Amino acid sequence: MTGRPSRREVGRSLARQMPLLIGLVVLWMCLWSQFTVLAFVTGVAVALLVTRVFFLPPVELSGRFNIWYALAFLAHFVVDLVRASVQVAWQAVGPRGVHSNAIVAVQLHTRSDFIMTLVAEAISLVPGSLVVEADRERSILYLHALGVSDADEVEAVRSGVLVVEKRIARVLGSTDDLRRIADGTPAAAEVHDPVSPSSSSEGGPS
Repeated sequence: MTGRPSRREVGRSLARQMPLLIGLVVLWMCLWSQFTVLAFVTGVAVALLVTRVFFLPPVELSGRFNIWYALAFLAHFVVDLVRASVQVAWQAVGPRGVHSNAIVAVQLHTRSDFIMTLVAEAISLVPGSLVVEADRERSILYLHALGVSDADEVEAVRSGVLVVEKRIARVLGSTDDLRRIADGTPAAAEVHDPVSPSSSSEGGPS
């Protein structure tokens, strides 16, 4: 029979979960577009409710955060956001339009659920790509990409996602994450059906 957790264990558990709680509170305040004391208090209540009542897998954090790489990631993200917005807008009004798209599987290097989630959100926020499924066990993201019609463009999409993974891992990834990325070691040994192109109009790839 195990005894009750000590104060030190409770404190360590709270410290590990603190970044998640803070993130949930900030997300709550952003969703309501209110940065008031009331929004903060209700955000804390909702964050505690979500993390205590609902079953969630534990979020394992590396314990490191590099502010310089974080600023670099934000700068690259803004550039990617603007560039992709212009490209998608041109595809929408251009004479050629969007003739094809594809579902691309991207094998990540990290085993961290937290980094995988951040990569998926960062990719989905950029116009032209949307994560439609995540294989948590093998660390594979499946995303829908616009304007992909050949193998070279598929590889370009996959490389772009891996670059985002590398940038996020530099910010808060563990030593193992950084090593696996540097060595090119995938989280899973094999990837099945990496690409499944689909046509958005007649005459596109099948």
